[in-house]
Amino acid sequence: MPMTNVRGIAIKYETIGNSGPWVAIATGGRSPYDEFVPLAQKIAGAGFRVVLHDRRNCGGSEVALDDSQSEDEHRVSDWHALLSHLDATPTFLGGSSSGARMALRYCVRFPELVSGLLLMRVTGGAFQAKRLPENYYGIFIQAAQKGGMDAVCAMDHWKASIAARPENGDILRNMPPERFIAVMTRWREAFVAGSNLPVAGVSKAELNAIKAPTMIIPGNDMVHNAASGRVAHDLIPGAQIHDLPIEDTGAELVPYADWAPHEDEIARTYVDFMKRVMAA
Repeated sequence: MPMTNVRGIAIKYETIGNSGPWVAIATGGRSPYDEFVPLAQKIAGAGFRVVLHDRRNCGGSEVALDDSQSEDEHRVSDWHALLSHLDATPTFLGGSSSGARMALRYCVRFPELVSGLLLMRVTGGAFQAKRLPENYYGIFIQAAQKGGMDAVCAMDHWKASIAARPENGDILRNMPPERFIAVMTRWREAFVAGSNLPVAGVSKAELNAIKAPTMIIPGNDMVHNAASGRVAHDLIPGAQIHDLPIEDTGAELVPYADWAPHEDEIARTYVDFMKRVMAA
C-alpha cells in the first residue's frame, strides 16, 4: 500500500474508488485501517473516493512519540496534511470511536474543509473516561516502568506495529524508557482532561458551533453507549441519527468486527446522507 511523508513521518494510506466526492473514515482504538476496507469498498461502489490511513502509532505507519501536542491533535494535523497532499478536500469525514472523535476535532479546527460528518460509535460517559486512558496509555506506561522498552515492544499492539513496519522496532528500542513514559504520561493527562466532556474530547460549545451536516450511528456497549450518540445528536445543530437494529449489550466493548452484519446498512445510511447533502 502507498506510503507518504506527512509532517515528517511515514503514513500508510489507501484510496478506494477512482472518482467522485472525497470521503475519509478512520477506525477506532489503535486499529489499523484494514477493518474499514469492506465499508470503504461499499461506499466507493456508490460513486465516492474513500481515503483510509493508519494513524501515527498504529498499523503500518510510523511510531512518532512527540508530546508537543496531544496524540489526538497530532493525528488531526496528520489527517489534514494527508488529505491536503492528496488534494482530497473538501471531504466527508468520519469514523468509529476514536475515529469519530478525530473527525469532530478536525471539523472544529478546519470547518471549511468538511463537507459533512459521518460519526459512528460515539464515546462519552463515565465508563469510557476511566477505561480509555488506561487502555491507550496506562498499560504502556506500566510496561515501560517494569521492563523497559523490550517489554513495550513485546506488547500486542506494538508487536503488530513492528511486524507491519520493522523500522518501528528500532524507533521504540532506541527510545529511553524515561522519555517514552514521559510522552505517554503527557498524552494520558491530555486525554483525561477531555474525557468528561459531553462527547470525549469535544466540549458543548464546540459541538454547538459545528455547522457541517452530520449523520450519527450510535454504538451499543459501555464505551460507545447509545446515549453518547444521542448527546452528540442533541448538541450538533441539525444533526441526524440512524439507529441500527441493535440494543445496548451491557458489554464493556463490542468489537467493530461484530458489526459486520450491519455494514450494508451503515454504508447505505452514509451514502444516502451524502447524496442528500450534495443535492441540497
